[in-house]
Amino acid sequence: MATSVRAAADGAPPPAAPPPVLPEQAPDRPGWRSRLYRWDLKATPYAFVTPFFLCFAAFGLFPLIYTGWLSLHRVELGGDAQWRGFDNYTGLWDSGFFWNALANTFTIGVLSTVPQLLMALGLAHLLNYKLRGRGFFRVAVLAPYATSIAAATLVFAQLFNSDYGLINTMLGWVGFDPVDWESSKWPAQIAISVIVTWRWTGYNALIYLAAMQAVPQDLYEAAALDGASRWRQFISVTIPSIRPTILFTIVVSTIGATQLFGEPMLFGGSLGVSGGSGNQFQTLSLLMYEKGWMTGALGQASAIAWVMLLLLLLIGAFRLLVARVNRSKLGG
Repeated sequence: MATSVRAAADGAPPPAAPPPVLPEQAPDRPGWRSRLYRWDLKATPYAFVTPFFLCFAAFGLFPLIYTGWLSLHRVELGGDAQWRGFDNYTGLWDSGFFWNALANTFTIGVLSTVPQLLMALGLAHLLNYKLRGRGFFRVAVLAPYATSIAAATLVFAQLFNSDYGLINTMLGWVGFDPVDWESSKWPAQIAISVIVTWRWTGYNALIYLAAMQAVPQDLYEAAALDGASRWRQFISVTIPSIRPTILFTIVVSTIGATQLFGEPMLFGGSLGVSGGSGNQFQTLSLLMYEKGWMTGALGQASAIAWVMLLLLLLIGAFRLLVARVNRSKLGG
């Protein structure tokens, strides 16, 4: 009081009173809009990917598991399943038809994959240069891939016809005897490989082209300053730079060759399911189809499907091993 009187006497305003002390209030709980936003932020990504996993579970995972279950049973069309254990697998081991189909799958795969990838690599190298109308050529090389398998195979079946086909006619012009493209083993496999090569070369060429365009131009300029020719640049610069892409196409083409079905079936006509009169071009996929839907042995067909899956897993494991070795070399 004395201080206030003294301050009033001096002409100064009295000091302000301290603010009242209020009790601490609890923090406000988030409203329903805030909670809905947080829930939406966390749940929306799962909602977007859920349809894929549901479709995969219904049309991918369940058939895979069910096929594995069938491979351990003796199942006939319209009949009940009877437990047989690994009898279907041991039966495949002792079956000459299985080993013939496995050998045919391997040989047709080699005959179609090796030329296909080499030609695709060369086409991509040519399209990588500044050519007139290269946009047109890039679309043109993809045209065989867009063509129906049935249409392309029927056309090639006419070209390779033993009696009036254009291929035998052209061979006769240069003095060769007609070739029985359907009944002989190696000619039939070569003809099927030509169909596969024609259809997939352009597709792989565009994959290689995309990888080549990602190679830094500085590498080519440095090689040119060192006097390297275009061939030397292709071998020493392009190939090492796109090695992962080449490995990828090798694996994908090998997987496609393992599952080869449409081309040999349509090429053989009425004998396409059995791979010709002597099973000379019957692949694993054709054998699986024949066992499952022609003879009704669903258990044996399921066993063949799981053997094919094992082969594909081995191919994938080999690809991972090669990729790991390449990374270790680059790191070292």
